[in-house]
Amino acid sequence: MSRRSDPIYLDHNAGTSLRAGVRETMIEVLNDTGNASSVHAHGRRARGRIEEAREHVARLCGEKTRAVTFASGGTEANMTALSPVWQDQGAPVYLDKLYRSAVEHSSVLTGGRFAVADQVVIPVDCDGVLQLQELKEVLKDAEPGLVSVMAANNETGVIQPVAEIGAAARECGHFFHVDAVQAAGRIKIDMEAWQSDIVTLSAHKIGGPQGIGATVVRSTARAPSPLMIGGGQENWRRGGTENVAAITGFGAAAIEALEETSETRHVLDLKTQLEAALRSICPSTVIFGENVDRLANTCCFAVPGIPAETALIAFDLERVSVSSGSACSSGKVSVSHVLTAMGVEESLARCALRISLGWNTSSADIAGFLDVWPKIIDRLNPDARHEAA
Repeated sequence: MSRRSDPIYLDHNAGTSLRAGVRETMIEVLNDTGNASSVHAHGRRARGRIEEAREHVARLCGEKTRAVTFASGGTEANMTALSPVWQDQGAPVYLDKLYRSAVEHSSVLTGGRFAVADQVVIPVDCDGVLQLQELKEVLKDAEPGLVSVMAANNETGVIQPVAEIGAAARECGHFFHVDAVQAAGRIKIDMEAWQSDIVTLSAHKIGGPQGIGATVVRSTARAPSPLMIGGGQENWRRGGTENVAAITGFGAAAIEALEETSETRHVLDLKTQLEAALRSICPSTVIFGENVDRLANTCCFAVPGIPAETALIAFDLERVSVSSGSACSSGKVSVSHVLTAMGVEESLARCALRISLGWNTSSADIAGFLDVWPKIIDRLNPDARHEAA
């Protein structure tokens, strides 16, 4: 195969490109000096930058500024939310169980601060949607616990019925956490409609820097016990000197993410063209979750007989970056727990690839991918393009 001159990046669910405005804002902050906990002018300027960013991130969720607590990323934010001890109106509340779906991100699969014995896994259907009736049955008559569900899946893009899940949790007296890391900037975050007590976010999914995330609570009177203690930063909710530059970048990215309506339509048009072309190139292509609502930017697909691990290497040699939906934490390709939970046969799940588009994905990027893909298929499995769906 001939080597491409310009690289193509189609792995925005892993981390999207830093926006130009965010970069400029961060450079300005990096040229400053000051600890936000200091009372002198330099410290007050740093504090002002943090509070301004907090306001922008709060707006992303339609909440008040004081609802936001910054963390080192989505994983720490999830660990903070997944606490068996919460404060409610100043009194401790001890939650009995963690109820999570079978398709959560690895940072939620571990259960956070809940013991393994205290975790209940709720199955999903063949499209990857949580089985709501089963959740309701499990929650009914149970001691107060924490329900944790991602708004949109990082591998398939499938959007969960979070409002209905939140209503079920509230009706039975349970707390509700929504992992909105992949949803932010792609669908509206409405904590009131979702009836969620807490959502978690990560900046590098919306064009901000890596290494910064946040928890957002619907009521500051009802929040999980701190994970990081040892300092009074973040109103005693997360100890440690704040990363002013990263927080400021997060705030700048949040502003742009709130204004992405036309951008989202553009991304959806590109994905629609992509999926039609995938089927035209190879009729046996399987697109996971295609029968339900998905994020506009995410396509998880497989061609039987084309192993993902081999295809990823072939794409990389062509300077095209895509991913296998299961390559998040280890950097290795393995069978996706998401597809397994959806009942996908292992042989097909091992062929799954994920294309995720971003704010700067162009028509030329999609055209370049589609130019390379038939060549890879013909190289790895010449018969695949002639097999019926």
